[in-house]
Amino acid sequence: MKYVKDFNWKKGMSVKSFVEELGGIGFQAIELKAASEIIEKMKTSGSKIYLSFTSNMVTSGLRGFFAQVINLGMADIIVTTAGAIEEDIMKSFGEKFDIVSFNADDIALHQRGENRVGNLVIRNESYMKFEDWMTEVLEKLYTKQKHWPVSELMKEIGLLLKDENSILFQAAKKDVPIFCPGITDGAVGFHLFMFQQKHPDFIVDVVKDFKNIMFATSHDDTKGFIALGGSISKHHAVFAGLLSGGFEYAVYMTTAHRSSGSMSGASTNEAKSWGKIKDDSDAATIIGDVSITFPLAMISALENLAEKGIIK
Repeated sequence: MKYVKDFNWKKGMSVKSFVEELGGIGFQAIELKAASEIIEKMKTSGSKIYLSFTSNMVTSGLRGFFAQVINLGMADIIVTTAGAIEEDIMKSFGEKFDIVSFNADDIALHQRGENRVGNLVIRNESYMKFEDWMTEVLEKLYTKQKHWPVSELMKEIGLLLKDENSILFQAAKKDVPIFCPGITDGAVGFHLFMFQQKHPDFIVDVVKDFKNIMFATSHDDTKGFIALGGSISKHHAVFAGLLSGGFEYAVYMTTAHRSSGSMSGASTNEAKSWGKIKDDSDAATIIGDVSITFPLAMISALENLAEKGIIK
């Protein structure tokens, strides 16, 4: 029998010890500690780890942390959205996103050419610089080959960025594939479309990439899944896992609720009904802001793994 324990701050408390204390508080704090333990088990068991996240998390400062997580070997397969790709690239060549208020004057922002994502702002100028950069890069890649599966295109782009805080760069360097099934759903998709009008034989092949993610793991692999947010990135990853036998470990972090019947709000328990997560899997679902919950759970796991010498 476990009992609720009173939480007390201790001077010099580490993230690891803080998350350990959360396990006695109750409610979502217990789930967060469980998530950290499951992430640690994914790595110690030698699992192939899928990591999915949505673009808003790359708008935020989590972008650099995702890059570090990849560099540390905590993700073997990435699934994300078009916005994440373009914003990672923008930040790679020095674009800054402003912090504003959730209650900012949106009409004034629009008149100034500023686009709000929660309490963050991306300027139109950033998209214009992105367009110029993409046009030049696509011309170079077109001379190399005409037909590109999305993940192979992402790797080629990543190798050009040379930014240690870039998700695409770290993934390319570590040979971690980035899958983006909704590549046309954003500015990057528009530029791919415009480039194809000039070069009709230029093909970005999402169907070929479906084959690539299907065979990224096998039924014999132990698999773990960290889903941050929901949307197409979460479903594409969990469906790929289903096709290779289901996940042994899973952590879902989201602000969506199961009552909507959406993929974003679907819990790890619901996934078991589909066979996406195995019946006897080690799984946790955390309802809360991923910009808070993910760093806490992951850093606690990293500190434990570093103490064991599993990561450096």
